[in-house]
Amino acid sequence: MYIPITIATLITLTVAMVLLRMFWTRIPQRLGYILIRASIVVVLIHAIFVVTKWDTASERLNVIINWLALAGFELLVLLFTRLSPRWLTVPSAIILIVPLFASSIVIPLTHLFIPGSRKEAPIGNNFFYDVRPWSNSGGGNAGVDVLIYYHPPLVPFLRHKMQTIPFNNQECNSSAAFAVTGPRPRTVLGRCPRWPSQPAGTLDKLLPLGKAQ
Repeated sequence: MYIPITIATLITLTVAMVLLRMFWTRIPQRLGYILIRASIVVVLIHAIFVVTKWDTASERLNVIINWLALAGFELLVLLFTRLSPRWLTVPSAIILIVPLFASSIVIPLTHLFIPGSRKEAPIGNNFFYDVRPWSNSGGGNAGVDVLIYYHPPLVPFLRHKMQTIPFNNQECNSSAAFAVTGPRPRTVLGRCPRWPSQPAGTLDKLLPLGKAQ
């Protein structure tokens, strides 16, 4: 996993944002306005992606937007501490920044350091799947999430996440998991081969596909 280097980079970024806030009065006013507006825009873009489950077809671009949104959020929160009363704004900023180091935030950021790019596999009707490995160091388990995406024919540079199919190594050989179209319309079948020590066959998970919006 790339969590240590991600956390180190996140700490460095946070320190940089703190220094930027400390020397904010020395920054040209026009540049300050640009930074604030750019931060608001990128935070809003990322928020829209998260809420609507739409993003770009480029995994690298998505993670860059994620990092920029995080930096922009930190900058806006730290600039908030310039307001009065400080006894309220400073603790509030700390409360808002500390959760950024939670695993749910850090793990998606690790994709910036993963070499190469993932390739989505088509399953028909403009649907694709992507396999994302994960691990639970505390629980000693690992597995994958099979993510199902829809690519609109008219805007192939965008994608919409339709479903997530989880598998773990305790139930099957998750590294060999894949997806196919389901037996019924608008369904997807996640399939994971069992280990040799388990009964022959595959572990199947049939899930519905929501309507692309």
